[in-house]
Amino acid sequence: MHANWYVRFVHNYLPSPFSIATILMVLAFAICLIFTLSGPMEVLGYWYEGFWELLAFSMQMVLILVLGHALALTPAAQRAIRLLTGYASSSGRAAALAGFAAMFVGFINWGLCLIFGAILARKIGERAKAEGISINYPLVAAAGYSGMMVWHGGFSGSAPLVVAEEEHFLAALIGQIPISETLLSPLNMVAFLLLLSLIPAVLYWVGKKSGPGQFPEFSGEDSGNISFSAHTPAEKVDQQPYLAWLLGGAILILTFYTAWSAEGRNPLGFLDLNFINFLLFGLGLLLHGSVARFLWAVQEAVAGASGIIIQFPLYAGIMGIMKYSGLITAFSGIFVSFSTPDTLPIFTFFSAGLVNIFVPSGGGQWAVQGPVVVQAADALGVPASKVIMALAYGDGLTNMLQPFWALPLLGFTRLDARDILPYSSLIMLLGGSIYLLCLWLF
Repeated sequence: MHANWYVRFVHNYLPSPFSIATILMVLAFAICLIFTLSGPMEVLGYWYEGFWELLAFSMQMVLILVLGHALALTPAAQRAIRLLTGYASSSGRAAALAGFAAMFVGFINWGLCLIFGAILARKIGERAKAEGISINYPLVAAAGYSGMMVWHGGFSGSAPLVVAEEEHFLAALIGQIPISETLLSPLNMVAFLLLLSLIPAVLYWVGKKSGPGQFPEFSGEDSGNISFSAHTPAEKVDQQPYLAWLLGGAILILTFYTAWSAEGRNPLGFLDLNFINFLLFGLGLLLHGSVARFLWAVQEAVAGASGIIIQFPLYAGIMGIMKYSGLITAFSGIFVSFSTPDTLPIFTFFSAGLVNIFVPSGGGQWAVQGPVVVQAADALGVPASKVIMALAYGDGLTNMLQPFWALPLLGFTRLDARDILPYSSLIMLLGGSIYLLCLWLF
């Protein structure tokens, strides 16, 4: 368990996520100059090229935060959340509930987990504050983020789903690997069940032992208490339910049709960011019941997306440096060169965790690092499915340290990275131990 001095140390000396992104950018620039033949202007060119590559993805992240927040402000969602948060009657229960729910949803889909964990953590905090319940709110928020540690071993995991396709880019080397050998393998099922049982138990214990955390000043109101007055014909149009029902209903019909008509080896393959955002959009309009209420909720939610808007391009630039300079391949090659058949999955796990600090994108990391590790697996006689899962575990694990994916949660919960890091790092240590044990046993 992290002692109070560690919490204070992190809070006093860990800079903001924007500063962390800037430091990582400078570090990636320096490493590239030292270990590659690239000159300063070439590295800046890599950074500039990468800077603009995630704009569509950044907008997806903004929408999932804003639309998820707007949905959480609907009267129906408020009632459902109050029912769920009623079980969070103490700090230990709150942390265990948030951790269990976030990891369960994270195994189903990472995009859904990203907003679900944030909403659950904030609503637990709001209820505790309103009812005078003493909880460690930063611990609960870190627990709500824990689903991002398990996502790559779940049904939206980039690497396992890519190799399950018939004509993926490494098919000539490893062939088609079904999810029965990766996501549904004994290795992955045991690892996930251990995570789902042990981490909430430890979070419960930490919550019981730790003191109350600092609550932020929550903005926004319960939409059930919001009333609108119409003074003009235009305002009356905005407050009538028909436009919201028409557009929201059309979106939901198309959303469900997309899910029903989905084909492929992955039964949940339709659950991508676009699907989730479309679903949130339709539900938000339908459940708010008017354009005026929906726009009010969106306005309340937009402020929390500021970190994503300004910081995602910085990380995209870092990814550009690592990708176009060949640093990712070099890092992976160093670990692989020291490997034996017994240690290759372990070294793959650690190398993936290191690369994820600089390139927090599971799909992008697999595209660049995947060929290196599967070629090594082929040469050493290690099953490709095992190194694929080792890479997936390492990539997800260091999300607990990397503030990139925490930005939506931080925006929604009104916390800083320094608030949750002492607890997310504890989750990372526990999760890493479980992953290493399973890689060793299987």
